[in-house]
Amino acid sequence: MSKPAYTRDKIYKTVARQLHGKVPCWVCGAHVEPQDATLEHIQPLSEGGSSHQDNLAISHDRCNHQRHAKVALVPESV
Repeated sequence: MSKPAYTRDKIYKTVARQLHGKVPCWVCGAHVEPQDATLEHIQPLSEGGSSHQDNLAISHDRCNHQRHAKVALVPESV
């Protein structure tokens, strides 16, 4: 198991134990199933965040990707 996968599983299990099996998504708040769990940087690395456990949270894979998706801006016609 890779280090990120190990860290994700460890954080997921810790939160599940603390919240009686319910692991909320850091982005949307809904329960995250283990197979849908990803690690989310609370403060992005690009903004000076770290990969320390204190800066990581569980989120849905789709929420993680949507949060980081760039919206293409279409210039207005004059």
